[in-house]
Amino acid sequence: MSVIVDQLTKIYGAQKAIDALSFEAKKGEILGFLGPNGAGKTTTMKILTCFMPPSSGSASVAGYDVVQDSFQVRQRVGYLPEHNPLYKDLYVKEYLNFVAGLHRIKKPKSRIQEMIEFTGLEREQHKKIGMLSKGYRQRVGLAQAMFHDPDVLILDEPTSGLDPNQLKEIRQLIKDLGEEKTVIFSTHIMQEVQLLCDRVIIINQGKMVADDSIERLGDRVSGASVVSIQLTRRANPEIFKSINGVQEVKIFEDNKLDIVCDGENDLRKEIFNKVVNEGFELLEMRREVLSVEDVFQKLTSKSDA
Repeated sequence: MSVIVDQLTKIYGAQKAIDALSFEAKKGEILGFLGPNGAGKTTTMKILTCFMPPSSGSASVAGYDVVQDSFQVRQRVGYLPEHNPLYKDLYVKEYLNFVAGLHRIKKPKSRIQEMIEFTGLEREQHKKIGMLSKGYRQRVGLAQAMFHDPDVLILDEPTSGLDPNQLKEIRQLIKDLGEEKTVIFSTHIMQEVQLLCDRVIIINQGKMVADDSIERLGDRVSGASVVSIQLTRRANPEIFKSINGVQEVKIFEDNKLDIVCDGENDLRKEIFNKVVNEGFELLEMRREVLSVEDVFQKLTSKSDA
């Protein structure tokens, strides 16, 4: 089930929190939603989850409009806000039973147990929520968001404040969920984006500044990619300059070369074929790309300028 956003705009007084934002997220995709503080991420998520209407433009979830069909959208969306709103005086199982009632789940006991096992809450299920660590509270929030088996999960800073062990466990949960559902999540932890996301959207001052895969993102920003190779013997750089899309070839010691390519195409296959056809033996090949953090800084600072 896909999420479609078309020219979405939200205005608060004289400020545009979102400015003509358009994108699509598909089933089986984990979409990283990035941007500096105040970029419009949370506002977009609140519109997609029917917490607020847009000023203009449209958004739909599984074919249902967030304004005209808000009830159907809410049935198909699971939402974990940045500030996880839990009833701290309720026990974990008691709270999940309350959630089951909200969603009118026919067999609540079996679903509660299923969610407890899936989110790793077995040892904590008989505790009050207020007694749990932040990591386990996030697990309760995820269980709440997934309880009605939604097609789309929207997670706003789901790993904020977690320790390294908790981070690893929550990341794996998100990865597992992304195999069957559409997952949109925002984060300021760039390592998470590298590890989890199939695709990244970066917004700044309410406008989209990037929408691409992790690997392609760096190429688009730099305008070029670098393929580094090591051969068993020295090669004439002119051999590789004949490949369409190669801009420059740099030679280093130990028969290493950096082949600078345009950012439009991945030329590793062409380079490999050239190595083989020219009778060289290849020891190593790797494609250098900008990190997500580098891309984020370049794009957001560029937009600010």
